[in-house]
Amino acid sequence: MTDTPALLFDGDRPRDDAETLRLQECSQEQIRTIGRIQAHGALFGIDEATGVVVVASENVEHWLGRDLREAGSETLSWAIGQGLAVDPVRAEFEASLYDVIAHRGTAPLIVELEPVVPELEYVRTGVVGAIQRLAGVTDPDELRQQAAREIKAITGFDRVMCYEFHEDGHGQVVADEREPDMEPYFGLHFPASDIPAQARALYIEKRSRVIADTEDPGLVLHTLLPEEAPIDLGGTELRAVSPHHLAFMRNMGQAATVSFGLVIEDRLVGMFTCAHRTPRRIPVLLRRALEVMATQVVTQLAAAEQIRRLRRQLEARERRIAIIAPLYGRGDVGAVLMSGERTVLDVVPADGALLRMGETVHTVGVVPSPARLFAVIDELGPGRLLWEALPIERPELAVEVPGVTGLLIVPLGGDGDTLVFVRSEVSRTVDWLGDQRPENRDTPLSPRRSFSAWRESVTGRSLPWGEHAQDAFDLGEEIRSAMVARTQAELAELALRDALTGLHNRRFLDDRLDELLHGSEAAVAVVFLDLDDFKLINDTYGHEMGDAVLAAIGRRLSGVARSSDIVVRLGGDEFVIVCVSAGPEEAAAIAGRALAAITEPITVRGVEVAVGASAGVVAAERGISPGGLLDAADAAMYRAKRDGGGRVSA
Repeated sequence: MTDTPALLFDGDRPRDDAETLRLQECSQEQIRTIGRIQAHGALFGIDEATGVVVVASENVEHWLGRDLREAGSETLSWAIGQGLAVDPVRAEFEASLYDVIAHRGTAPLIVELEPVVPELEYVRTGVVGAIQRLAGVTDPDELRQQAAREIKAITGFDRVMCYEFHEDGHGQVVADEREPDMEPYFGLHFPASDIPAQARALYIEKRSRVIADTEDPGLVLHTLLPEEAPIDLGGTELRAVSPHHLAFMRNMGQAATVSFGLVIEDRLVGMFTCAHRTPRRIPVLLRRALEVMATQVVTQLAAAEQIRRLRRQLEARERRIAIIAPLYGRGDVGAVLMSGERTVLDVVPADGALLRMGETVHTVGVVPSPARLFAVIDELGPGRLLWEALPIERPELAVEVPGVTGLLIVPLGGDGDTLVFVRSEVSRTVDWLGDQRPENRDTPLSPRRSFSAWRESVTGRSLPWGEHAQDAFDLGEEIRSAMVARTQAELAELALRDALTGLHNRRFLDDRLDELLHGSEAAVAVVFLDLDDFKLINDTYGHEMGDAVLAAIGRRLSGVARSSDIVVRLGGDEFVIVCVSAGPEEAAAIAGRALAAITEPITVRGVEVAVGASAGVVAAERGISPGGLLDAADAAMYRAKRDGGGRVSA
């Protein structure tokens, strides 16, 4: 079955009606229960309880109702009783030599006979050397190409290709070893339905598939079983081929093929396909050896991909850390992310980005009108975070933001906080395995007539976001984490700050004094300040004026203290300056400067207010507690008040 050039890149793209019909037709085809086998072999279905043949291909239908042990071959009888499909047994049957393949676990027991191919009897021995040569290849492209070359040399087929299946289902020829006179297919894309979903599923179950002759009409299966019990041939070697697929192969000039699935974690990621221009088949033992080789190749590919992914994740994480780290400080979020030395565009390549935090929008790069863009985003709704073809998928919204084709939307929590990446249209050309237009088909359901390379220009899409989408979402998570950490740090800081003056509070003072008195060798002295007759200011001018005066005094005290000192509002109109690495004389000097600063007139809303203060200074002695030190300083302050106020007492 075939497809239109619908699936060019990862992501959704509308399919035309004909393609939808072809995909539906493919999904309904009963390839497992086709009821025929290829004519070069024979197939039996055996009732294991009685040994009687209950299903037989038409070339051996005379065995229906009989026991194959009557054939007189002990090896054949052993294979029927003990053989495994993975390890065929060589046996003689009706004067010819066959490879006997017994499929354990089927009901009835399916036994296939493939005639030996004498000229290729020992070719499989070359597979071991090929595996050894491939084992050291680490580059995925080189590995696929060299493996295709080895398979071609071993099998003698005219062409060996390696396919890679993309996330959206379409495939690409990533290696092409061929005879010199054959048209090159390397790099060409092919649609998903060239290899339908149910055919791909069979490669998960059975890793190889042979089509020996596209002109072979096949052999019908005769059965003694009820008609409503069709035989499942999904795991067999000889299963016949869909007439549609045979026409497809003939149109490609292929008379025979053998394919080997590349499976990673129960997912078909590619395959090796051997094609020949004349009928050709290879022995089952050689196919088994090549299945092992294909497994070795896909294991190496998986390892290389894992290394690539881990390396890329590490590099992406380093870029995110470089941008996010400043957010844990006091830097403005918009400035850090959008206008720093590095921006969010260093994490996610795009034409531009917009950051909405509350009512503020920051931008970097080339962006549309923020108001229009966020109106479009709100219209798109919360369910879709990634768009690569906005003009195609939502043309009525795309006109509101001309030039925007790709959108990557990263919610940041909060009330609509969002990070948005935008990309413009990128025109691309894609080379297809055959013209994908209707003119290259007899009917909408027919296979393509020609498979010559055909180039299509693709518009209306941005570059695919691919792995950058996950980078963006990871960045969003880390921005949210940084903002939460900032909020928690700010709350913790607020708990240690006086809300009115911004100075440290009593809680902070207790913790810091304890550290200084018990964990430091530095000298410590305390200046205890109390405003004189401050109640009069509140009574005269009101508490609002009083608060303004206290805030002004807090600023003045911070100005006279040294950088190593700690200025604290103890509560009400009491303040403390903890002088670190200062003796009594230096602390007294600081206290004097503090009193002078306080007594300077304070003007609030045109009203000049005079304030006085008294100070007590005490140097910490060994073994004193924080509470004892503060009590001593408080007592010294009260001595200053008793002596008339406006002075320093020790």
